[in-house]
Amino acid sequence: MKRLFLIVLCASLFVGCRKEMDSEPAVKDSTATEAVAPLEFADAKYSEIGKNALDALSKGDMDAWMSNYSDNAKYYWNRGDSLVGKPAIDKFWRDRRSNVIETITFSKDIWLPIKVNEKGNVPMDGYWLLSWYQVTAKYKGGKTMSQWIHTTFHFDAQDKIDYVTQYVDMSAIDAAMPVKK
Repeated sequence: MKRLFLIVLCASLFVGCRKEMDSEPAVKDSTATEAVAPLEFADAKYSEIGKNALDALSKGDMDAWMSNYSDNAKYYWNRGDSLVGKPAIDKFWRDRRSNVIETITFSKDIWLPIKVNEKGNVPMDGYWLLSWYQVTAKYKGGKTMSQWIHTTFHFDAQDKIDYVTQYVDMSAIDAAMPVKK
């Protein structure tokens, strides 16, 4: 019996000492570099910037909408046309919102803020906001258009939008546009 007790005591000391050795923190090698993921989730503040921008556009508050853009911003559409510079973006959308679009609403929105660490086949690294939403617009001529739109926003170091690509079905928009006289 003493022998069994002694064996159990030795085993428990061995296991107890083993746990202490395992719990000691490993020393990091200061020369080792930590791998950076090519992309990661970003702060939700970028989603809020996008939501607030669409809300301002919906209300026709073009000053609030344009406050999100940097001076050198670029706005692209999937069909190849573009606007370069904040004044060009402002002129296009201000005219569009006041003279072409009577009402515009956004619904069923999805927002994904990401940080691109390795640009790969993406135009720029940094902070991006990917968005998908359903837009319904009533045009001054009385016709209505509804479709899903995908928009990507890139943010500069001051969290201003400096690059936009919008993927839209222009045939739906063209069909709803008022006839030019």
